Amino acid sequence: MPDARLSRRSALKGLAATSALLTAPTLLAACGDDDGKTADSGAPTDPITFGSNYSDDATKQAFAALCAAATSATKVPITVNTTDHNTFQNNISSYLQGTPDSLATWFAGYRLQFFAAQGLLTPIDDVWEKIGGTFNDAAKNLSKGIDGHYYLVPLYNYPWVVFYNKSVFAAKGYQVPTTWDAFIALCQKMKTDGLIPVAFAEKDGWPALGTFDILNLRINGYDFHMQLMKHEVPWTDPKVAAVFDQWRQLMPYVQNGANGRTWQDAAKTLENKQAGMMFQGSNQVAANYAPGNLADLDFFVYPAINPAYGQDFMDAPTDGFILPKKGRNSAAAKTVLQYIGTGEAETNFLQNDHWDVGLANGLVAPTYNEIQKKSVAEIAKCKNVSQFMDRDTVPDMATAMIKLIQTFIDDPSPATVTSILKSAEDQAKTIFTK
Repeated sequence: MPDARLSRRSALKGLAATSALLTAPTLLAACGDDDGKTADSGAPTDPITFGSNYSDDATKQAFAALCAAATSATKVPITVNTTDHNTFQNNISSYLQGTPDSLATWFAGYRLQFFAAQGLLTPIDDVWEKIGGTFNDAAKNLSKGIDGHYYLVPLYNYPWVVFYNKSVFAAKGYQVPTTWDAFIALCQKMKTDGLIPVAFAEKDGWPALGTFDILNLRINGYDFHMQLMKHEVPWTDPKVAAVFDQWRQLMPYVQNGANGRTWQDAAKTLENKQAGMMFQGSNQVAANYAPGNLADLDFFVYPAINPAYGQDFMDAPTDGFILPKKGRNSAAAKTVLQYIGTGEAETNFLQNDHWDVGLANGLVAPTYNEIQKKSVAEIAKCKNVSQFMDRDTVPDMATAMIKLIQTFIDDPSPATVTSILKSAEDQAKTIFTK
C-alpha cells in the first residue's frame, strides 16, 4: 500500500502533464480564479453539496440512502451532484481547482496523496480525532497524505476477482482453477463449449489495468509491483515483459473487440451466460447484476502463477470521501464526515450496497450476501493489497499505460510488447523526473 516514504517531490511530479490531460470541461462548475483561498467554513448545520461519481443506478441509490441517513443524523441538508464516473475522474483536477462541492467522492492511494500534496484538499485531522476508533491501522494509513495528515474518510473496499455463474459451472462440470495451467485449460474447454471464456472490456480505459496488476502481482510479487508503480524499477525490466508474455497466453480466450466495449456490456455478457468468467471488481460486476440473478454469481481469486507468491496479493481498492479546499460550508461538511466515519453509517450504507464490504472495526452487517461475506474472507487472506494502477502511480503514468495496454490488446505480438515497454519507460523517465 502507499506509504509516507513517498517524497513531496514525488507527489508533485507529473502535475503539468496531469493538468494537460484533465482539461475537458469542468465537472460541475467552471474553474474560478486559482487564488489558493479556502472557501468559507459556515455553520455546522449549513446546507452542503456532495459531488458524486456513483453514477450507476445501484450505487447511486445506495449513496442517496447514505446521504439521507447523514442528513437525518446531523440535520445538515445535502444536495448530491452526480457525474458519470469516468467524467468525474477525468476532470478531477480542474474540478478541485475551480468551484468544487463541499464534499466529494474519491479514492485512497496515490491519487489521494497527489491532490493533497497540491493543496487542493483540506486536512481533516479534527474529524479523525472523533472517528479514529472506527478503523484499523491499514484504513488509517490509506487515508493519509504524504505529510501525515488525514484527507479521506474511507467507506468500503472491494476485491478484484474472477466472477462466474454457479449454474453454468454446475451444468458444465467446470472446476474452479487455482493454477494458471488449470485456468487456461478451463478457458479452452469453455471455448469448445461455445462460450466466451473471459468477458473483457477496455473502452473506459481503466479495466485492463487490473489485469496487468494481477499478473504482475502473481508473477513478480507485491514489492516489485509497487516499485514499478513508483518507477523505482524500469518498465523495460524483463520481469515486466514476462507479465505481457503471460497475458498473451490468455488473449485467445478473451472477448474480442474489448477496446470498443464498456465494462457494463461485458458484465451483461457474463450475466446472460454468454461468457464463462470475468475478471473485474465486485464493485462493478455484482453491482451491475439484476437483483434476481445475484444469487447465481460467485467468484474465485485469480489463479497462482509463481509458487513463490501463490495467491497472496490482489487489488482491493478503498473508496471514500474528501473535503475539497475550495468547497463551501466546510464546518457542515466535517459534521457529515464525522457521521460517515461511524459503524452506524457503514451499516446503513450496506443495507443498500450488496457488492462492497465495510471497513469499520468489528462491523456486523446482517445484510451481507454471499459475495460480500466471501469478499471479506478473501481480502483478509492477502498478505498485501494494492489499490489499482491508476491509484498507485502518478495520474499521467497511469494514462500512458492505458493507451499502451490498449495497443497491446489490439496487437499482443512480442514486437508490440517491446515497443510499448520502451515507450512506457521513455514516458516514465520524463514524468518521474519533473
